[in-house]
Amino acid sequence: MTLSHTWDLSPAKARILQEELRGQVVHDDLTTGPPARVAGIDIGFERNGSVTRAAAVVLGCPGLDVLDTAIARRPTRFPYVPGLLSFRECPAALAALEGLTASADALVCDGQGYAHPRRFGLACHLGLLTSLPSIGVAKSRLIGVHEPVPDKKGAWVPLRDGGETIGAVLRTRKRVKPVFVSVGYGFTLARAVELVLALTPRYRLPETTRQAHRLASG
Repeated sequence: MTLSHTWDLSPAKARILQEELRGQVVHDDLTTGPPARVAGIDIGFERNGSVTRAAAVVLGCPGLDVLDTAIARRPTRFPYVPGLLSFRECPAALAALEGLTASADALVCDGQGYAHPRRFGLACHLGLLTSLPSIGVAKSRLIGVHEPVPDKKGAWVPLRDGGETIGAVLRTRKRVKPVFVSVGYGFTLARAVELVLALTPRYRLPETTRQAHRLASG
């Protein structure tokens, strides 16, 4: 990690920290060309939520073959508070990423990035802490409004909040609900959408998320 902070925070102080850190997030593309290796993270909970479990995978691109995996478990020390999930999930996620032996060029998170009330979701938080270009791909909308998405793979419409484009509502398969893509760190929205489509050749969710979930559930 190139940046760190304490995790022993109240929800009120966590919100203040989000406001402080969001100004450090890079919104330009940090890399050129498609990434050769992409990491994915899946978060779960054990022992009635007292233990946070994170599974990390690294996939090669464009073949999407699994190159490396890691699992980490950490005590859950932050309550479930919408908009503050990164403070609950990041410690285990960081431990899993540090357990990987294969480096990654980008990170895809199962959650929000910029499409967040304070523009600092999980993908922003993890990207800033690791300096790894990151994208949030969420199954559902946290905030914002959008027009209907055409029923065609690759079609997308802007997700807007207060007149600002905060993400993309992307159709990864026909006749299947779209996903909500937002930049985390070191990506423009156009490149984020391009990478997510490359990671979804058959299913609704990116292979990074699917493989990490499979590892966590195995």
